[in-house]
Amino acid sequence: MYRTFNAAIALTISSVALSACQSEKADPAASESATAKAPSFVVPMASNDPAPGQAGEQEDAARPVMQAQVVLERLGFAPGVIDGKTGLSTTNAVSGFQKANDLPVTGKFDDPTMQALTRWSNIAATRVVTIPQDFAKGPFAPLPKSPEEQAKLPEMAYTSLDEKLAERFHTTPEVLRGLNPQLQNAPFAADQKFRVPNVGGDRIDPAHVDNKGWLATLATLGVSDAQPDAARIVVSKSKGTLEVYDGADKLVALFTVTTGSEKDPLPLGDWTINGKSYNPEFSYDPSLFWDVPDSKGEHLLPPGPNGPVGVVWIDLSKEHYGIHGTPEPQTIGRAESHGCVRLTNWDAARLAQMVTGSTKVSFVR
Repeated sequence: MYRTFNAAIALTISSVALSACQSEKADPAASESATAKAPSFVVPMASNDPAPGQAGEQEDAARPVMQAQVVLERLGFAPGVIDGKTGLSTTNAVSGFQKANDLPVTGKFDDPTMQALTRWSNIAATRVVTIPQDFAKGPFAPLPKSPEEQAKLPEMAYTSLDEKLAERFHTTPEVLRGLNPQLQNAPFAADQKFRVPNVGGDRIDPAHVDNKGWLATLATLGVSDAQPDAARIVVSKSKGTLEVYDGADKLVALFTVTTGSEKDPLPLGDWTINGKSYNPEFSYDPSLFWDVPDSKGEHLLPPGPNGPVGVVWIDLSKEHYGIHGTPEPQTIGRAESHGCVRLTNWDAARLAQMVTGSTKVSFVR
């Protein structure tokens, strides 16, 4: 359970219509594809997919699960941390893809599912990128543990380049190290080439993003401004998922979420969205947390990806409750929250581009 904050912008509702992720247009020819893919804004280490029918990037090893994860995420069915493993979030992503495509919902990479995914078989599991100098700039430093000391910081920033790169490619520093055994004993650095999960859907049109701080956040996370419009979202307590439906009531996205705890259960019912706060400050009030002594005192924590609610807060009509990001993406679906709905920072950023004040919100068992 969290307290609303940054009131000057928390109630700002975006009314800009967002474009859908997938188009029904015919696949472009190779020459047309290059033009269509030209980004209007430079996203660091952006993806560059082959045209349909063309060969994908050369791989150094077979990674079938990671390849399926990057495809599912591009289609809106988020596997959470991309790690090449068939864990909880990947099972949920597969189930969402199956439901959206009228396949038997097994949560497994069964034959009908693999057949449906062959359309994107030329999307590689990984790609090799070069770390830009601007992206590698810090400062990077460990965060103090006490809210009192955190409140003195200018930003709750990334603590290392490893962490920043991991969020950019929707994974963990450990996965990045595993993909790059030649760098096991060397720090990541500017101008270095290394292999990363082939996350896509990262093109951004700055004309659609008025908030320049948010524009920079989307670019750092590799999240496109162009997302499907969410007519309604459904958060399931038992499944630990957040489903997104468009105006035709078609399932267009699914995210694994953390939905509360025994002390702070998910508030079941129907709610509305008051607004969105990008890169929010956080009003730390220990009286709202059952597991924090009141002696900790109230503090206004600065914004940043390592803040308690990550990069975005989607404010709900239920007082003190919202949907937000997290500084610990590996805990989604596993650790408890204080009643709110928590996603990885990159999934929260993507969801924030989908919802508006007219999006209906249902919390169900």
